[in-house]
Amino acid sequence: MNGLPQTAVVILNYNGKHWLEKFLPSVIAHSANAQLIVADNASTDNSVDFLRIHYPQIQLICFEQNLGFCKGYNKALKHLEAKYFVLLNSDIEVSSNWLLPMIDFLEKNKEVVAVQPKIKSFHQKTHFEYAGAAGGFLDKWGYAFCRGRIFDTCEKDEGQYDENCEIFWATGACMVVRAEWWHKLGGFDEALFAHFEEIDFCWRVQRAGGKIFCITESEVFHVGGGTLNASSPCKTFLNYRNNLIVLAKNLPFPQSFYKVFIRLFLDGFSALLFLKRGEWKHIWAIIKAHWAFYAYLLFAKKQVQNLPKKANLSKFSVVWAYFVKGQKTFQNILSATSLAK
Repeated sequence: MNGLPQTAVVILNYNGKHWLEKFLPSVIAHSANAQLIVADNASTDNSVDFLRIHYPQIQLICFEQNLGFCKGYNKALKHLEAKYFVLLNSDIEVSSNWLLPMIDFLEKNKEVVAVQPKIKSFHQKTHFEYAGAAGGFLDKWGYAFCRGRIFDTCEKDEGQYDENCEIFWATGACMVVRAEWWHKLGGFDEALFAHFEEIDFCWRVQRAGGKIFCITESEVFHVGGGTLNASSPCKTFLNYRNNLIVLAKNLPFPQSFYKVFIRLFLDGFSALLFLKRGEWKHIWAIIKAHWAFYAYLLFAKKQVQNLPKKANLSKFSVVWAYFVKGQKTFQNILSATSLAK
């Protein structure tokens, strides 16, 4: 394929000047013919001045307040004209051939709506990175895991996941999506603010008849935790609350009821682990997440799309496989369960 169709690479930035300084040159060098946009979430670290001085060729969208990941992207993409949107974290180094294989795959496979590359660790480039690895799935209780990453175990990339693969969710750290579908589905659910938003979006894509893939010829290198690191109680709150919301939204009744009930129970066990480590702020974050979830059920607006609900989750518990049976890799679990849906 000669050149790219109309493609917009959009980086949502919040106080990420140091990431822009480090990684923007690679994006510019390896994204020829793509439109480059930085949407700034009211940064206070001189990100905007830095971009205006050093990268005047990049389109800059400035918000007056921090809109979060979901609303920030929704607002940034609302008026952009492109065939494909590329959502790219600011703390990612792209490789020389990162973009074309994904766009080419979408051009040739019209039923595929969104794709991601391999996500590998910037600090350990031989290994997969937490946020997406080689494509994401959900287990029977809604826990997210990836080819190449189960909980905190990130595998070395030895070519074991080199085939393109249909997946359940593509990471928001680096996701290419058809603009037509983005607009049709209303983008991210802004009630989520940040975290789990890409899983919700990809689930809605599948409910509407589309497919999600990981394109392994493409790879990028992700630092991770660029905005909220894993030790942040705020991240704990968002992950626990949003996971429950996404299950309740997308599962059909009565599965939504009993799976959410089980998750509430399992959340209590995870709170005991925080208690064992004396991490009281995280325990309080889980409690607040549950109350916020109940508030969402009572007061949140319904999804605009009237889509059939689907329970296309994996039929096994990744928690049981990992913590009880000691299956620490995707391949171990695959051989034991065949990942039947």
